[in-house]
Amino acid sequence: MNVYDAERMVDVLSPIGYLATNTVEDADLVILNTCHIREKASEKVYSELGRLRVLQEKNQKNGRSLMIAVAGCVAQAEGEEIISRAPFVDMVFGPQAYHKLPEMIAHVSRKVGKPLETEFDTQLKFDQLPKQQGAQGSQAFLTIQEGCDKFCTFCVVPYTRGAEFSRPMPDVMQEAKHLVAAGVAEITLLGQNVNAYHGAEKGEAAIGLGRLIAELETIDGLERIRYTTSYPAEVDDQLIEAHRDVKALMPFLHLPVQSGSDTILKAMNRRHNAAEYRDLVKRLRDARPDLALSSDFIVGFPGETNADFDATMNLIKDVKYTQAYSFKYSPRPGTPAALMPMQVDEAVKSERLAQLQDLINNQQKAFNESCVGTNMPVLLDRVGRHEGQLVGRSPYMQAVHVVADAQWMGKIVNVDITNAHANSLSGTLSVDKNKNGSDERVCA
Repeated sequence: MNVYDAERMVDVLSPIGYLATNTVEDADLVILNTCHIREKASEKVYSELGRLRVLQEKNQKNGRSLMIAVAGCVAQAEGEEIISRAPFVDMVFGPQAYHKLPEMIAHVSRKVGKPLETEFDTQLKFDQLPKQQGAQGSQAFLTIQEGCDKFCTFCVVPYTRGAEFSRPMPDVMQEAKHLVAAGVAEITLLGQNVNAYHGAEKGEAAIGLGRLIAELETIDGLERIRYTTSYPAEVDDQLIEAHRDVKALMPFLHLPVQSGSDTILKAMNRRHNAAEYRDLVKRLRDARPDLALSSDFIVGFPGETNADFDATMNLIKDVKYTQAYSFKYSPRPGTPAALMPMQVDEAVKSERLAQLQDLINNQQKAFNESCVGTNMPVLLDRVGRHEGQLVGRSPYMQAVHVVADAQWMGKIVNVDITNAHANSLSGTLSVDKNKNGSDERVCA
């Protein structure tokens, strides 16, 4: 979602003459778009601000100005502290305020107004954003939902992104059509709790994510649909049916569970237990047998015992994931879990994380190896490290390396998978199957 937000900031700034640059030394304005989900990410902000301060002072000596802004969730949560610790920062604004960037820049230039903007107004933000200026490649993100009402005890999202808000379906469809017209073949729908989507106009019946996906499939030229991040308790029958019926919906789902222990899930204020999660996985795989799953895991949550950790390991063995994001529990200020007793020792967290990641890595390796010998459609979207090499994504989100002519860039091609690696696949372009439109893609 931060990638999407950054792209929209470029759109907002373009009409007042700003262009994106990859070189910070060339910049007149630097925006740090931040995440507050873990302590380490927050600490990096101040480290990066220190480096930017040096550049700002150097520019001032050379008669140039450098405007510095902090955006995103750290700005939302720690805005006053940022201004206090780094008074050279010109603007601090939360994720619901980046549509106000031109106005804030004008205030800074005139030395009027306040440097802090952290009000929640999601509807206003989307109403005032300009149309996207053009897609950057064949894949794009599209935010359809923001915020969260679940209040998991470890999570800062409800405090930094606000209450759940869903964009009306006509607005989502319009933006999707604009992206496809600009050359996008794959759209990933975004939301902090994306399957809580209920994008109806005022007074109309709620429209769920399953229906939205079915409507998106009708857009000519949209070949692939994905969504993230989902919340298990919000997966309804209509969404499961979409996995069964919508061909454009890719057979890959990120379904965060966090823990396999009912005790820990209850302490986290998750709205499912381990048995319900296993049943949901079964229903999804009954609807889409080739569905691959990834997940999120937190180890060392306050009070986690060896038995609790073993329950998580057993769930992983039962479900079999193709990949996962896993972290040691990190206390976030203002969240209930940060004040819980029985905080787990860091050494224990590290040991458990290493065991969990080893199991996940073995499952990922086995899944990748099961793809060898198959033929699958790959959306080629970037140049590889080796000459003549292109890289793309399989339906299961694996990176796939293939020697291919530049004419195939941005297109979906069929690839015979010949080798599996720890985090990727490689293969050869299947010319005959590309001509015939083959669409095989089953890994076990």
